[in-house]
Amino acid sequence: MSALKMDMERARFNMIEQQIRPWEVLDPEVLEALAAVKREDFVPVAHRALAFADLELPIGKGQTMLPPKIDARVLQEVSVKATDVVLEVGTGSGYMAALLASQGEYVYTVEIDPELAAAARQNLRQAGIANVSVETGDASQGWSGPSPYDVIVISGSLPELPDAFLQQLKVGGRLVAFIGEPPVMETKLITRTDDKAFNTINLFETVVAPLKTRQRQRFVF
Repeated sequence: MSALKMDMERARFNMIEQQIRPWEVLDPEVLEALAAVKREDFVPVAHRALAFADLELPIGKGQTMLPPKIDARVLQEVSVKATDVVLEVGTGSGYMAALLASQGEYVYTVEIDPELAAAARQNLRQAGIANVSVETGDASQGWSGPSPYDVIVISGSLPELPDAFLQQLKVGGRLVAFIGEPPVMETKLITRTDDKAFNTINLFETVVAPLKTRQRQRFVF
């Protein structure tokens, strides 16, 4: 093994032990996914040295990757099963889609920026991940696709959660979203318990970049 590869593996081990475990991420399957999916392959070359740092990383087009501990905690909370069909909103670099795909049956991930979507497709292809479809569009108000979904992950923050997402969850399905506006947002886990009932748990407070949407044009008279 080359010195560079050894350094990467050491950095990955340290990320898991020093950032992720202290954040109460202890599910062995989640930790295994974090060890197996090579985060550095989803980070722009200019920032690869910071691939395992506890911070948001710029990926171009004004967008960022979430810190590893947040990705890990979200992955643990949605508890993806091998038969689950997953929707991710906000593909970014494709890293979270890769993590979800390592545990689920199939992932539909939607990215509003065509260039980032193309880059994510390439990242996933190079990582050998075939059970992900990267779609281009604005999914900030839901994404009907092959809904209902077993799991929905919204990878950017929203001021409030559109009802469409709740309706696109299967009974027993789980959704994680970052809801609110700076300086404080709440990370929520919502489970659909039956056709008309939902259970919501506030997991932790954080601040993450807003989900990019197509802004409605405002006319000034």
